[in-house]
Amino acid sequence: MYEYSHMGGFGMGMGLFWLLIFAAIAWIGVSMLSKRQTNKPDSKEESPLEILKKRYALGEIDDGEYQLRKNRLGER
Repeated sequence: MYEYSHMGGFGMGMGLFWLLIFAAIAWIGVSMLSKRQTNKPDSKEESPLEILKKRYALGEIDDGEYQLRKNRLGER
């Protein structure tokens, strides 16, 4: 009477559905990995002394604070 495939008549449609689901999961995974790699800084981390020099140059700390912290960093 009726001819159904072994998948109960859903054959091609269900195959296409699962293919789209797999492709979406793969696309999400690839996009997450590429974002993780682009968020990495290109240069090395700044040393504490470099950070101190920048803060002094920007006027965030005064001469006395700069010298005190510079001396403490030199003691390490």
